[in-house]
Amino acid sequence: MNEIIREEEIDLIVKNIFEDFEGKKHIDEVNIYNKPDKAEVHELIRNLFRIIFPGYFRDRSYKIYNPRNSFAVIIEDIFYHLSKQVYLALDYCRKRGTLTDDERKRESYRICKAFFARIPKIREYIETDLSAAYDGDPAAGCYEEIILAYPGLMAITVYRLAHELYLEQVPVLPRLMTEYAHSKTGIDIHPGAAIDKYFFIDHGTGIVIGETAVIGRNVKIYQGVTIGALSTRGGQRLSGRKRHPTICDNVTIYAGASILGGETVIGENAVIGGNAFITCSIDANTRVSMKNLEMEYRTDKNEIRSEELSQSDEWYYII
Repeated sequence: MNEIIREEEIDLIVKNIFEDFEGKKHIDEVNIYNKPDKAEVHELIRNLFRIIFPGYFRDRSYKIYNPRNSFAVIIEDIFYHLSKQVYLALDYCRKRGTLTDDERKRESYRICKAFFARIPKIREYIETDLSAAYDGDPAAGCYEEIILAYPGLMAITVYRLAHELYLEQVPVLPRLMTEYAHSKTGIDIHPGAAIDKYFFIDHGTGIVIGETAVIGRNVKIYQGVTIGALSTRGGQRLSGRKRHPTICDNVTIYAGASILGGETVIGENAVIGGNAFITCSIDANTRVSMKNLEMEYRTDKNEIRSEELSQSDEWYYII
């Protein structure tokens, strides 16, 4: 049977931990009321989905008799809470320098107005992403299935919302948003990436797209793809530099491929085969595939048979 911990022992433990809080570490911040709230940011995303996809996601805590009135309430609620979170986040902005309390209030209000003005543009882009998913996936039964069930569209939608805040140089919040999508889908898109229309992620798990990646129109990528930096050993000295590849229009990248480096450009209409590892530019209209592989079969009698896998079109496109 465990001994009962005495009150003085608890007091000593608390005292030691509080003394450690005063060690001036970056993790020592005790004030929980002066920084963005992750739970509130996640709720903001859920409410924003009700605007982006009206009729698909709604708050079941109340009945809707007049949709216009309902959306007015939701929009006002999002504006208030987003402005509050932006206000808190602006205290951490390196690019803006130190802002006074009044400046942060004015700036958070301005950013929220600009963000909501871009909602129609965001919805226009997401409509093209939805079309790309439907046209590109024979397993898609209908548009509704994609909106409600596809992790790729969810991750892209959150990215497109977060990207607009990133363009306004809002710290912290865009990453909180995309990391929420990352935790739900396994798809990691940095809000700083520049992604054009008709973007389709199929399956999606394990995809990584870096901050300075540029992705053109009508690009399709599969699970396990990395569009990343060639090296991050330079740490903060690399901040602000182009570290991630440029993917031009009409490119398809198959499962497990890694494309790395800020100077790497994948030309238009290129097809990158599964598990390819690319650190240099690829010309337009080029197909890239791994060299022929060898499959080995071993029987119970320890007999070994080898077979070379041909890179035929049928094999090349298997997903």
